[in-house]
Amino acid sequence: MSGHNKWSKIKNKKGAEDAKRGAIFNKLSIEIFAAAKAGGGDPAMNASLRLALDKAKAANMPKDNINRAIKKATDAGDTTNYDELTYEGYGPGGVAILVHTLTDNKNRTDTNIHVAFSRNGGNLGSSGSVSYMFDRKGYIAIDRENLAQDEDAMFEAVIEAGAEDMKTSEEAFEIYTDPSEFTAVKDALQASNFEFADARLVMVPQNTVAVDESHSTQLEQLIERLEDDDDVQEVFTNAE
Repeated sequence: MSGHNKWSKIKNKKGAEDAKRGAIFNKLSIEIFAAAKAGGGDPAMNASLRLALDKAKAANMPKDNINRAIKKATDAGDTTNYDELTYEGYGPGGVAILVHTLTDNKNRTDTNIHVAFSRNGGNLGSSGSVSYMFDRKGYIAIDRENLAQDEDAMFEAVIEAGAEDMKTSEEAFEIYTDPSEFTAVKDALQASNFEFADARLVMVPQNTVAVDESHSTQLEQLIERLEDDDDVQEVFTNAE
């Protein structure tokens, strides 16, 4: 998966995310709530909720927070609803950007996303303007620290579990699956006692764009502004 080095991004952002733990838990609570509201509170019967719970577990989200979100979503008297909206556009240097949001106020989210792009050298596009440049994939990261398997043994286990590809670095194994096979691959690897540093569905760029120094700072500011928004769940780019 050329140019898609999510593991380094995860590691580089860990310190910042630790400082923003409350905001992260709030976003995860919203995702859990929305999944449970749409498909029920039993993760065994709700694949979207299982994925949200996996993300919460990877972020060390307290069980009380998780249970509150599910309980609120399954309360017949609760009328809160979240809409899933995706924004597409270009950032500085011609970088393609996808922004996935969950919001209970479309006007607020729309305004915030437009302002973030316009004030940081970006331009929003219409639906489909950049999404065709990305492929939906399942993504699993396994930290190599204290892991006995070498690359060959791990690759064999991953392929046997049904994955499409694996990327190896000194720090991690990054595993990619077809979206429809993600849950099955994840469950197979968990049954083999592998622990995940990250496990979710992502958008992988088909090709990447090199960003020169004149655009890199402004691009980082745009992405940070988007990721800091309470309604934004994920931001994907094809930046190299």
